[in-house]
Amino acid sequence: MFKEVIEEMKQRVYQANMQLPQLGLVKLTWGNVSEINREAGVIVIKPSGVNYKDMTPEKMVVTDLKGNVVEGEKLRPSSDLATHVVLYEQMPDVQAIVHTHSTNAVMWAQAGRDLPSYGTTHADAFFGSVPCTRQLTNEEVINQYEENTGKVIVETFRERNIQPTEVPGVLVYGHGPFTWGDTPKKAVENSLILDEICVMARETEQINHKISAIPQYLLNKHYFRKHGDTAYYGQS
Repeated sequence: MFKEVIEEMKQRVYQANMQLPQLGLVKLTWGNVSEINREAGVIVIKPSGVNYKDMTPEKMVVTDLKGNVVEGEKLRPSSDLATHVVLYEQMPDVQAIVHTHSTNAVMWAQAGRDLPSYGTTHADAFFGSVPCTRQLTNEEVINQYEENTGKVIVETFRERNIQPTEVPGVLVYGHGPFTWGDTPKKAVENSLILDEICVMARETEQINHKISAIPQYLLNKHYFRKHGDTAYYGQS
């Protein structure tokens, strides 16, 4: 029943993964995209360490919702799969996830800083600052590192009362960005936007080190003209 659904997922996940090097968001094999279908009970994700030029839709790995491989047994799934699984379990509105080591977002993650909403380019996609998680403890790194990476992301959003649908991305302290969306394509788009606004914010602070975030009314205007029931940007 779900065979055709899974084949379509593999095609979307493959295409989204191939976008990452095309958009300059990954070098070597430093990135991955996944998609979930909760009704079919599957996650489709990039295989671990496979060069992008060697990837095909058929090489995408299919797992159950706990991350157990059910199709594509010859290739191991991305090493970040456990992080994706936690996010899918704890963020039920998330349908696709991207992880990269894109240069500009990693700079902010390594600095351990939230990304402030300095302008409307940021506000078009992220309803407020993009949070940076706390540093994982030694124990969290030694034991179930990837799973604990997901848990610290969830912890950050819950403790700060941030809605994942409104801020579709995070910076993991000392590591890098994760973004998400309704589709793999949208999750990749959010990765690209996040990397771009990281550049803009860094350069803005170089020009004016006393800069503050834009006022809430401007943030509201730009975010809600693209999102929600009152959105009017683009074509219907």
